Amino acid sequence: MIQYIKTSRLNIAYHSYGLNDAETIILIHGWPDDALTWKTIIPPLVNKNYRCITPFLRGCGLTHFLNAQTLRSGQLAALGQDLVEFITALNIGSVHLVGHDWGARIAYNTSALRPDLVNSLTALSVGYGTNNPNQKLSFTQVQQYWYQWFFATERGRETLAADRKGFTRQLWQLWCPGWHFHETEFETTAQSFDNQDWIDITIDSYRNRWGNSANDPDYDSIHNQLMNAPKINVPTTVLHGECDGATLPETSANKEQFFTKDYQRFVIPKVGHFMQREDPQTVITAILNRIQKV
Repeated sequence: MIQYIKTSRLNIAYHSYGLNDAETIILIHGWPDDALTWKTIIPPLVNKNYRCITPFLRGCGLTHFLNAQTLRSGQLAALGQDLVEFITALNIGSVHLVGHDWGARIAYNTSALRPDLVNSLTALSVGYGTNNPNQKLSFTQVQQYWYQWFFATERGRETLAADRKGFTRQLWQLWCPGWHFHETEFETTAQSFDNQDWIDITIDSYRNRWGNSANDPDYDSIHNQLMNAPKINVPTTVLHGECDGATLPETSANKEQFFTKDYQRFVIPKVGHFMQREDPQTVITAILNRIQKV
């Protein structure tokens, strides 16, 4: 059953599983995806007596803005602040974070700036320290980010708006060369892309990430802190698929210097970008191992 909670800008839709008073894990989805990406991950965690909460990001699913005049920013600082306000509004104290893709970026940023809210972090498919538009990329990674450069053009926005399902289905196929997903799985997830703000948030997020759209001034303080990649004082596990066709494993390598507590990174053989869908047992095991060390 969908539940809702209000933050300063959003009415965030989310699912909650398990007992309300149990130790809590918040699992944050990426793009193009939604909160149902965790459906196979949730039952074993609940069976271990954890409460699992899966919010829909701004612009996705039934999450919506409270005010029509609010800037539809996809800025990483804004997405991170959404999570901070979500955790605070739930009034549950500190939590364990699990994030994939955009969700990993959000979880890193929250852990860096608000470690008081985070007991542990498990990040999938994205490394830390990748917020700055001046970051260096290999030529191979530049090629894999073709869609991000395309979104910097109006032609890219028009193409996505004209056929959001066709575009995102193509990305799923490219990013996970060894995974043959069922069409029903994709179609069910893609319903969340019908949110009226999904296009705006998507385009602004990728443009802003590379300095091609203006920052929302309301998040200037947070943004400026994140540009310096502050160290993370939270126990962290990173999982990256060996065959990830979106963010190559090289992008999460050699990040140990950013973490002041226990840090582990694993490259998972024969797995692409959506590892929580492709190899759920490995993800479940990694989450439990990380949480149980705290």
